[in-house]
Amino acid sequence: MISYQKLKKSPLFRGIQEKDTMAVLSCLAPSQKKYKKGETIFRVGEAVPDLGFILRGSVSMEKEDFWGNRSILEHLGEGDIFGESFASLGAESAFNAVAAEDSDILFLSIGPILTCCSSVCSFHQQLIRNLLALIAEKNTIIARKADLMSKRTVREKLLAYLSAQAQLCGSSSFQIPLKRQQLADYLAVDRSHMTVELKKLEKEGILCFRRNSFRLL
Repeated sequence: MISYQKLKKSPLFRGIQEKDTMAVLSCLAPSQKKYKKGETIFRVGEAVPDLGFILRGSVSMEKEDFWGNRSILEHLGEGDIFGESFASLGAESAFNAVAAEDSDILFLSIGPILTCCSSVCSFHQQLIRNLLALIAEKNTIIARKADLMSKRTVREKLLAYLSAQAQLCGSSSFQIPLKRQQLADYLAVDRSHMTVELKKLEKEGILCFRRNSFRLL
C-alpha cells in the first residue's frame, strides 16, 4: 500500500486532496519495483511507457558517449518524477535512468492522466496542470544544464554550478546532492582536475567545503 505521505511530496499531486490522490492513483495502474545501486531502470532507445516516482533513494539521468564516458544530466531524489516527457510523447528514452543508490520506484501509467474522464473532475484537471508544469520545469533544467556546459573551464563550471545551488538554497552555506564522482560526471570534467580546482578556490578564499557541504565566501 502506497502512503499518501510519500505521494504528497511530489509536485505531480500538488493541490490534490488525500482522498482524490488515492482515488486517481488506482486508475494509474501503479506498480512498484526495487533497484540496487548502479542498476539501470531504462536505457537510451528503450520505450518509456510509464513515468517513475521515486519513493526511496535517488536516480541519475545519464548519457554515455561512444567510448563509455559518462555524463550526468540530472540527479533526482525522493518524491521526484522521471521519464514523464518520454512517456507523454510515447517516445524512446534519450538517456539512461540509473539507480544512484538502492531505490524503490513506483511506476504510473501516464495514459489515464492525459485522458480526461467524462465527469472532468477538478482534481484530474489539476493533475494535468501539474504534469505540464513538471515537463516545463524539466525543460528549464535542460536549459540551465546547457548554459553550464557552455562554460569553457573546470573552474567556470564549478563556480556556475555552486552559485546556482546557493541561489536555489537561498544561502551561502548549502549541501549539494552529488558525491564527488557524480559531480565530476555532471560537469563532464575529470575528477582529479576538479578536485585540484576546488582546493585552489578554497586557498583563494572563494569558498570552503567538506565533502558535500559548501560555503561561498
